[in-house]
Amino acid sequence: MPAKELAVVVIHGMGSQDREYAEPMIAEINSRVARLSKDPRCIAWKTIYWADILQARQDRYWRAAKTRAELDFVRLRKFVIASFGDAAAYQQVPSESNNTYEDIHARIRQGIKELYQVDLESRPRPMIVLAHSLGGHMLSNYVWDQQKRPDRISSSFERMNWLSGIVTFGCNIPLYTFAYRRVVPIRFPPSRLPRRYKSKARWYNYYDPDDVLAYPLKPINDAYGKTVYRDIAINVGGVLTSWNPASHMKYWTDNDFTVPVARFIAGFLVNPKRRSPA
Repeated sequence: MPAKELAVVVIHGMGSQDREYAEPMIAEINSRVARLSKDPRCIAWKTIYWADILQARQDRYWRAAKTRAELDFVRLRKFVIASFGDAAAYQQVPSESNNTYEDIHARIRQGIKELYQVDLESRPRPMIVLAHSLGGHMLSNYVWDQQKRPDRISSSFERMNWLSGIVTFGCNIPLYTFAYRRVVPIRFPPSRLPRRYKSKARWYNYYDPDDVLAYPLKPINDAYGKTVYRDIAINVGGVLTSWNPASHMKYWTDNDFTVPVARFIAGFLVNPKRRSPA
């Protein structure tokens, strides 16, 4: 097995998810990386799963609501509860009764710790994060916290100093900026990212114009305009979903998304012919 050259973290967004949510995308991207003459075995993948933190509460309410009231648009209502319930719960508030923000960040922290200590065998490598929907907001907050209040006990990798790529898709960060008079993005690339990776570092934001939960990020302000490398409009989904809000859940294995993302990931891998023998 070749040594790992790159870490790729996946964070899901709002809505009901299962623990294997990223597996089809990972398989497709790995296949595309191989077609680009790079070895996908050199990628250390880590999926962050946090939906279970809120799922039980949402399911409990939905069961009670169905028994006590007549509700139309059942499938749409379940989507709204799962999606906007996640967004409403994930807020940093000074309350002992709402620790969702910290619970989710603890899940992210644990995943990145396992990625570093187990998958990378405590050898830092460039990190790319793929974050869908609300996951993009979570990533931004997590990196912000690490940059402003770093855990000095953790490694530089765990403090997100090796963050070399951000790929947000179906992202709704702009919706969470309106409460603030001054909106400041995270520092990207991180100031401590090794120089050899800074020239490759990019923040790509993919959105489908028919996805009402996805927005470009550069228009937030000039600072975001400089931090985000490119907002990219794509068309995801099939005949029944590509033209409506259902496209929000269709990025994961759509060619318009996986093809350029695989190319970006492959750019951090060494050509097998140039790799030193073990």
